[in-house]
Amino acid sequence: MTEPSVIFVDDDPHIRQAIAQTLTLEELPVSCFEDAPSALGHINADYDGVVLCDYNMPEMNGLEMLDRLRAIDNTIPVIILTGQGDISTAVTAMQQGAYDFIEKPFDHDELIELLRHALEKRHLALENRRLKAQLRHLARPGPRMLGDSPLMQKVMATIDPILDISANILLHGETGSGKDALARYIHENSGRSAHNFVAINCGAVPENLIESELFGHEAGAFTGAEKRRIGKIEHAHKGTLFLDEVESMPMPLQVKLLRVLEEQRVERLGSNKVQEVDVRIIAATKADLKKLSDDGEFRPDLYYRLNVVKVDIPPLRERKEDIPLLFHHFVLIAAARYDRESIPLDAGQAARLMQHSWPGNVRELRNLAERYVLLGPAALDENEPADTANVAGRQTLAEMMDGFERSAIISALNASHGSIKDTMVQLGIARKTLYDKMRKHGLDKAQFKD
Repeated sequence: MTEPSVIFVDDDPHIRQAIAQTLTLEELPVSCFEDAPSALGHINADYDGVVLCDYNMPEMNGLEMLDRLRAIDNTIPVIILTGQGDISTAVTAMQQGAYDFIEKPFDHDELIELLRHALEKRHLALENRRLKAQLRHLARPGPRMLGDSPLMQKVMATIDPILDISANILLHGETGSGKDALARYIHENSGRSAHNFVAINCGAVPENLIESELFGHEAGAFTGAEKRRIGKIEHAHKGTLFLDEVESMPMPLQVKLLRVLEEQRVERLGSNKVQEVDVRIIAATKADLKKLSDDGEFRPDLYYRLNVVKVDIPPLRERKEDIPLLFHHFVLIAAARYDRESIPLDAGQAARLMQHSWPGNVRELRNLAERYVLLGPAALDENEPADTANVAGRQTLAEMMDGFERSAIISALNASHGSIKDTMVQLGIARKTLYDKMRKHGLDKAQFKD
């Protein structure tokens, strides 16, 4: 059901019917109620519309309803309908925070203009609130996970309840899908954030050096070990150790890591002294670690130690709704880094990005955003996906048009942070048309609000 722009309360059914018809013709979605308590049950602090109510009502009059609404959110505009003898009461209502009042019988054009101005004020108040929340969010240290697609919401729903629990986590996802960013997010939003986040790529360190990297060594432990060195595990004490490409860890080292996980103790190479450690392990892999363990290529006992909580990170091609938001984010970062202007995507450009299969995932998108900042829109032409023609060839014209329409609406909603009014302006369509198309494509404005 379309969310109403106006909630109208009046105990006279004829007036309710007349107002409903008037507002519907003006493409202002309206919900009508015969009493204040019924209407209040449909209003919360996120309601982005206006309340229009009669002053003389049973159970709760207009002033009492105004008080209740201001307790919910004092920026919700309340317009009161008054009879000729209620002007002094209406003035009192204005003093108590009502947006305005209008006297019966009223001019319909005057009412519509008043409602539209009140809606603009409400949208501005919500936008200011959103920006303040965004500023608080951006002021927090550490990385942030971006994306409102259902798949990313599922990822965050898995992660959030365990942020402050020291359970080991196994991240599984394709190269470039954001495993490192998610690991850092988990650390920075956990109780371990005051301590070290230590990362090591198990596939990038030579096999003869990785043991020393992880466990450290004493001076003279082997040729070239001239002084004591603290290993990654010990350095991550009370913090988080991130093991990227854990499937590449040599089998003998897996045995030693398993002992650390079981005993929470580490012994440097060349030392007989055991160091107590308190470390949370976040391991990441692009491989099927369960299959590797079944095939004897990865220790099953270590697999189960690491796989206390498993998080599957979706590839970018499966969460294309997030592409405009991610691209915009990377463009802002690149523009600040290179001291360049950030040029927002138009709907057509966003649709082209969403046609691509993104084999390099988020990393590929970030690189394109940097080229876009440096080279301008021409960078998007260089990135024209080879698979687009093939994809298009398997679609009917109606399917291609639907895909473009959905992409354009998503891009506009992302750019306006879910503001229906701004999206209407950007796309040049009426409110009812926009709501109908959003319903058709399964879109909810709440997905695009910060």
